[in-house]
Order: sequence, then C-alpha cells, then structure tokens
Amino acid sequence: MAQTFQQEYMQMPPVTRAYTTACVITTIAVQLDIITPFQIYFNPDLIFRKFQVWRLVTNFMYFGPIGFNFLFNMIFAYRYCRMLEEGSFRNKTADFFFMILFGCSIMTILGLIVNIVFLGSAFTIMLVYLWSRRNPYVRLNFFGLMTFHAPYLPWVLLGFSVLLGNSVVIDLMGIAVGHIYYFLEDVFPEQQGGFRILKTPRFLTYLLEGPTEDPNYNPLPEERPGGFNWGEGQEGEEQ
Repeated sequence: MAQTFQQEYMQMPPVTRAYTTACVITTIAVQLDIITPFQIYFNPDLIFRKFQVWRLVTNFMYFGPIGFNFLFNMIFAYRYCRMLEEGSFRNKTADFFFMILFGCSIMTILGLIVNIVFLGSAFTIMLVYLWSRRNPYVRLNFFGLMTFHAPYLPWVLLGFSVLLGNSVVIDLMGIAVGHIYYFLEDVFPEQQGGFRILKTPRFLTYLLEGPTEDPNYNPLPEERPGGFNWGEGQEGEEQ
C-alpha cells in the first residue's frame, strides 16, 4: 500500500504535487503546534511593516484544522489543480505556474480590501471555475444529489457554502478572479481586434521547462560528423 501511494504521489504533475504537499505539511505543523495560524495568516500590516513576506504564500496553504472543511478543500484543490495541469496546461508548466501567480496576486490585492485572513479556499474555487469553463460539456454528479454540466459547478459549491453557513465572499472572489483569467486568456484574444494580454515571462519558462529549442536550428546528420563523409570513398575513385 505504501508503495502504491508513493507511485501515485510521484505520478502527480510537479506544481500540483508541490502545492498539495505544502498544504498538508502546513496543516500538520499547525496540528502539532510547531507553528500557529497567527504566524501564517494574511496580515497586510505585518507583511509591509514587519516584512513578514512569507504570509503572502502561507495564507494560501492552510484550510483550517483537520476536519471536514480541510478534507473538502484539499480534495477539490488536488483534483482540479491536477486536472488543469494534466489537461489544458499539459506540458505547459510555466504557463500553469504563471496562471497561479496571476490569480494569487489578484486575490492578494482584493484581500487588502476584503477582510479575509486565508485565501486558500478562494484559490480552490478559482481552479474549479477555470476548469469548468474549459470543459463545458462534462457532466458532473455532486455527491449523488444532482447532475449538471461543469460550468455550474462553482455556483453549486457557492450554494453548498451557504448551506454550511460559510461566507460567500470567498467563493465569489475565487469565481471573479477565475473569470478574469478566463476572459483575458480564452475570450478576449478570440474577439475581433483582440490579442493575448497574459504572456508567461521567458525566465519562468526557462526555469520550469528549460531552454526552448531554436526552430531554425538544423543539426547535422549524426552519421556524418562534421558534415563530411568520413571513411567513405569518393565517387569515381578506383576501388
């Protein structure tokens, strides 16, 4: 069983594996009192005045103590992060990471206005929204209660949050940020006169995917080192 888990873990795409691992480690560290939520939550004053810049990242990694809310968010974060990375972002690790940076940056700016101390749930909803818009014809079954097409999933989750008594501000933030990225990346470039606004920086592509091959590069045939017919007789040469 341990070997099966290890194989499954190593088969996860890199960004999904890194994020889910960070979330689990952060939650365990809080449960063991190694750190406290007060050390990792989003606090603009501590970030900009005390230079506790790690809070810009750690607030996305904690979904609360181990329980239903933690498991619910972790399952959805893992599932839709992986499906995006293996689907529309397949072999585009840099683009996927840039999408995450863009979304988290917008949520951080909104977090300065809205009093939300942990943005992980909003990030999960953003992933769900983007996946649902890129897979409009997929039919989903929500806990056996209802069946619907994928674009309705973010709104079903919002309604589920209302039933649980949670604030809908987090879900609405995730939906809004997801729609901004979807519009800028998938809708606007296809409009008349439209163009692609979001472009992954080259240094991210180099760091995460390595140097790209020059399309104009034409390597010499391997069987002819240096381009010469080494060891072959010249035409017309007497044998």
